[in-house]
Amino acid sequence: MIDIINSLNIGIGETTRINCPICNGYKTFTVTNNMGALLWNCYKVSCNVSGKKRVHLSVQDIQTTFSKSIAIADSVDNFILPEYVVDRKNAPDLLAWCREWQIDPIELNLLYDVKDNRVVFPVYKDNKIIDAIGRSLKNKLPKWKKYGNSGLPFSFGCGKVAVVVEDCVSAAIIGNDVLVGVAVLGTSLSEIHKKYIAQFSTAIIALDPDALPKTLSFAKELRGHVRDVRVLKLTDDLKYRNIIDTNNLNKLTPKETNTWNFH
Repeated sequence: MIDIINSLNIGIGETTRINCPICNGYKTFTVTNNMGALLWNCYKVSCNVSGKKRVHLSVQDIQTTFSKSIAIADSVDNFILPEYVVDRKNAPDLLAWCREWQIDPIELNLLYDVKDNRVVFPVYKDNKIIDAIGRSLKNKLPKWKKYGNSGLPFSFGCGKVAVVVEDCVSAAIIGNDVLVGVAVLGTSLSEIHKKYIAQFSTAIIALDPDALPKTLSFAKELRGHVRDVRVLKLTDDLKYRNIIDTNNLNKLTPKETNTWNFH
């Protein structure tokens, strides 16, 4: 298997997905070059193959990685919201939408896209908006829109436990003094997502009920980044505040931090 991995010739920061050489799972085997550490994993639940190998970094490898890091940093530092993303005060559609979902637009510092009629969730780093994610208020496609290219997820809350969800609404509803809702906007994890989630002591994966295989895949991917990874099997999306899911999330939250309630 090492020969197969070596033959992929993966560059720094790159990930390649192939059929698993052990279980033959279709595109379930990924190999990532993390600064010279080759990490491989099969995300098929029934297959336990995984491993790690250190490889030599050339000067060109290091220079390429450094250049990519500078490019990402520049895009974050230079991010400016479009002129048509404005304060929410004169946005009745947005305020009605917030009442429907029982979320506080002031607490979340929501903005409004007057051009596309979207609620805009700001993404912060060091108390500065470095990106934003918009959701259509009238089912206009695409449903979600990214205004920058930082790659960072939307998050809300200030606890030590990350609850990884698919959308910003669920993240906003979950976030509090104990839990941080982290919205990855989909059913795949980028390297930026993994690095962001790695700052938490515990990660609870809570994707939508129809995405259980992806939930298990997320958990397997994150176990190399977060010390304590847990899986919450949902009966409904977290944004619907189902009492069964609420109780199960409470039980799954580490005991030293689990005194909390939904908004």
